[in-house]
Amino acid sequence: MKFVHTLSCLALALANAAAQPAAEPLTRVIESIKPSIVGIGSFQKTRSPALVFIGTGFVVGDGLTVLTSAHVIQKMLDSEKKEALGILVGRGETAQFRAASVDIVDRDHDLAQLRFTGAALPALQLGDSSEVREGRAMAFTGFPLGMILGLHHVTHRATVSSITPVIMPSLSAAKLDAKQVERLQRPLYSVFQLDGTAYPGSSGSPLYDPQTGLVYGVINMVYVKGLKEAAITAPSGITYAIPGNFIRDLARPK
Repeated sequence: MKFVHTLSCLALALANAAAQPAAEPLTRVIESIKPSIVGIGSFQKTRSPALVFIGTGFVVGDGLTVLTSAHVIQKMLDSEKKEALGILVGRGETAQFRAASVDIVDRDHDLAQLRFTGAALPALQLGDSSEVREGRAMAFTGFPLGMILGLHHVTHRATVSSITPVIMPSLSAAKLDAKQVERLQRPLYSVFQLDGTAYPGSSGSPLYDPQTGLVYGVINMVYVKGLKEAAITAPSGITYAIPGNFIRDLARPK
């Protein structure tokens, strides 16, 4: 009877274990990558607020390099008023500002590389974006509406719905030159079109595999531009990401 009772207890334990869902891979990945995702902002002691959030970035390489979108840092800093560019480390009210400098800017692919000093942060690893196919599941984590909601990580699931060529249009026909006309006839490169929703502040977030955390792209602004207010109240649900292999090209000696 004791043996039967032991078997019954073991069977019950196994049944209970089977009923408990295993931790979802994305849950573990999010926790592991959060320390590598930083805010991008500027600091000016004499203004209020002194710290202004601009966008999202993530740490790669030696732990002192941050990748983000070029348009995130395109606003020129006011050096006369001692405005400093930097990264925001941490979350919520405990976020700390660490000064950074612009190392490389690739405006064609809307990428920028920053460098900061001090203690290194955990770096994310890059996957081969040429392997990405339509229908692949992805996720991206950043700080959407960080200027309103503060520095709190937000993760969105997304599917690569299309790998589509992109053409950067001119602001007006009057400004078109021969080089731009040639570009309009020949797409610059292809980007990942996603069915996830990004908001202002999401630009620069890493697009990664939800099971491995490998980065395959950088969340970019929506190419069909509209007012930020419209993006908040009526988002299109379509987001674009720059393929991650351009990150390698960014740091490659010319």
